[in-house]
Amino acid sequence: MSLRIYNVLTRKKETFIPQENNKVKMYACGITVSDNAHIGHAYQAVVFDMIYRYLVYCGYEVNYVRNYTDVDDKIINRASELGLDASDYAKKLMKKTDEELAKLDVKQPTVLAKATECIDDMIVFIEKLIDKGFAYVSEHGDVYFSVAKFVKYGRFSNRTLEKSLAGSRKDIEAGKRDENDFALWKITDDEMAWDSPWGRGRPGWHIECSTMSMKYLGETLDIHGGGEDLLFPHHENEIAQTEALTGKEFARYWIHNGLVNINGQKMSKSLGNSILLSDLLEKYNRDVIRMTLLQNSYRSHLNILDGMFEENEAKIYRIYQLFAKVEKFSSDISLMKNNEFLTKIATEFQEAMNNDFNTPVVFANLFNYISELEKLISKGENTDAACLKEGIVKIYGVLGLLQQKPNDIIKEIKNKYLQKNEIDENEIEKLIKKRNKSKKEKDFAKADQIRLQLLEKGVVLRDGREGTSWDIVIK
Repeated sequence: MSLRIYNVLTRKKETFIPQENNKVKMYACGITVSDNAHIGHAYQAVVFDMIYRYLVYCGYEVNYVRNYTDVDDKIINRASELGLDASDYAKKLMKKTDEELAKLDVKQPTVLAKATECIDDMIVFIEKLIDKGFAYVSEHGDVYFSVAKFVKYGRFSNRTLEKSLAGSRKDIEAGKRDENDFALWKITDDEMAWDSPWGRGRPGWHIECSTMSMKYLGETLDIHGGGEDLLFPHHENEIAQTEALTGKEFARYWIHNGLVNINGQKMSKSLGNSILLSDLLEKYNRDVIRMTLLQNSYRSHLNILDGMFEENEAKIYRIYQLFAKVEKFSSDISLMKNNEFLTKIATEFQEAMNNDFNTPVVFANLFNYISELEKLISKGENTDAACLKEGIVKIYGVLGLLQQKPNDIIKEIKNKYLQKNEIDENEIEKLIKKRNKSKKEKDFAKADQIRLQLLEKGVVLRDGREGTSWDIVIK
């Protein structure tokens, strides 16, 4: 089965055929570094990281460009509020975001483009648009794209100029010939400004991505991606200015990820419900975060509910516990050369991912494999268990999951909940000994009291043939 992608350009699933055999040119709009990265930024980064990884897994040579917008009014205003130089502030945030995404195991793209490194290219781009009659210079020196000159404007977002692009975010600067025209260059003498033929200023937001994508990938992309909120006006404007310049199709497949809601509400500063990526990384292992971000279709809005991360943390904890059990007996086992489990997992993985990156099915399959792994372990079918575990680890590594050392993750999550519940392993062992003594003395009421005392501290006891063991309760 060939890879099929939902193409926002045509509003339908299409078989993916790149321009060049086995080579893919992909661009994803990245972060405007006006503040710390939040879960919405992480969602977009992980979604396109997943797509990038899968394309590579399929054998494509992927030239993947992701950008930073490091010149913007929001950056200048925020830096001013903090009493910082805007350029230094943007560099600091880019470094911090890079480090956070690395902790989330988001792979570095082929090119991590920065707007400020392409200013000269933007100026040339704008000059050519003026020469071709698609842009004009206002009396103040600002440069605007003339929307009316591009006859296909609005088709991508299904909007019309006759309806004044109802609901759009409109530029209202003086000097525009039409209220729908958008800025390519803005005259300013503030700290983030560059010399240009029209005066000192800085580029408009939309021209940045068109220029960066063309610089690093050429005039026509195979895939252009970003958040659903960028469809209009950002991506509509990118298409207009780029195709006006080149006369060629800008991108053949457009992919948009959904947005993030928190308990059913749109995430926003005004509501105070933003979740910073740094806070997530402090609380949860990267596998927990990636599973949470990828468990639904990438095109759906991701609704983060209270307890969702803990629920997935329990799943990750369970998986690594099973992996640890397998590793105890698998070290001396020579795995079958023909791993039928690996073949089955790979086939089912590809079937799901080829259907527009259907991660909900991928995760449903994973938990079926995990249930099967549990059964094999309980039956003592060690070779099959080892082969199944090997297949899971190899294939789900394509999503950046389950690649860590089991005992490290088990210890990390255990210690987290022990600290949270203010109890340590020594105290647990002492209480288990007291409970065992009470049971021997047939003081079952006291033994049950100790069991409940530990349960209140998030520790569950399990009595077995080899004695009493304990584990944490994740909630």
